[in-house]
Amino acid sequence: MFHVKRWSDLQPIVSRETFDRLTLYQELLLRWNSRINLVSRADEGNLWRRHILDSLQLAALVPALTERAIDLGSGAGFPGLVLSICTGIPFDLIEADQRKCAFLREAARETGAPALVHAVRIEKALVHPATLVTARALAPLPVLLDLAYRFLLPGGVALFPKGADADRELTEAGTKWNMSVERFPSRTAAHATIIKLSEVARG
Repeated sequence: MFHVKRWSDLQPIVSRETFDRLTLYQELLLRWNSRINLVSRADEGNLWRRHILDSLQLAALVPALTERAIDLGSGAGFPGLVLSICTGIPFDLIEADQRKCAFLREAARETGAPALVHAVRIEKALVHPATLVTARALAPLPVLLDLAYRFLLPGGVALFPKGADADRELTEAGTKWNMSVERFPSRTAAHATIIKLSEVARG
């Protein structure tokens, strides 16, 4: 189990200010989790590694000069709100669950993250496309691309953390989509990978 107790545990990954904001986010999440199901109770003791650091590792893959991003199925804020906190990039967080949206709004307000929460199903969201789209544990890649494509500007990038089925999902997606694929091993989960997609187009 991985514990983060002080800023030095995360140097040089984040600044002291960012660490304080992530700690505040963690405290809010645990407080809300006693009332609504944001994360598994079994994950509460390992929240940093299982969720926060797992999301935070995507920051190094965000293209330079990214001005705005969209996170699909944001849930408790992974990875979109975490990335907004640590990068300062404005994120549109799309989440259908009203109670989770209430948490996301409070967490964004308390941490100062430039995130806008949309309480709507992804299919019905009226959000202008962006150069970066993220999603975590939302759907298999072929389904995910169907959801994400209209939100991705030409020349944009999608970042999707994936588990052990990444190869199969990429093969299935390749029958309908043309795309440039980069893969990066997860630093927080064995057999997991981060898929970075660019030049995405329907096949």
